Amino acid sequence: MAKNVFYFFGILVLVAVAGFFILGAGAETSQKNSGTQNSGASGSGDFQKVTLSIKNYNYYPNTVTVKEGQPVRIYLDATVSGCLRSFTIKDFGIAKNLPTPNDYIEFTPDKKGTFRFACSMGMGYGTLIVE
Repeated sequence: MAKNVFYFFGILVLVAVAGFFILGAGAETSQKNSGTQNSGASGSGDFQKVTLSIKNYNYYPNTVTVKEGQPVRIYLDATVSGCLRSFTIKDFGIAKNLPTPNDYIEFTPDKKGTFRFACSMGMGYGTLIVE
């Protein structure tokens, strides 16, 4: 009986530690680093650069505006963790895991409108506006 209780609490501790690393490891850091509101893409040569972080367990900024017909690169900074690193924009056929802050998604928006982006599980999400 004592062994079963010991194993139960051991598993419970492992699940709690794993949950911390998967779901919340960077949330507090991103709040410290997000002093300015970035609601769009920055033009950087041949592409529009968008860098997303985490704030309140969701992508930040939550709304991103880009221009139609100009290539876009979306990066996820070091605060993004867990399933939020698996990034999707279904309306553009994009689904890619970005394991490091140096990885990115590049695409050219070919239609104007408002589109949803999300993690692969739909837990984190935001809005992409193409003008």
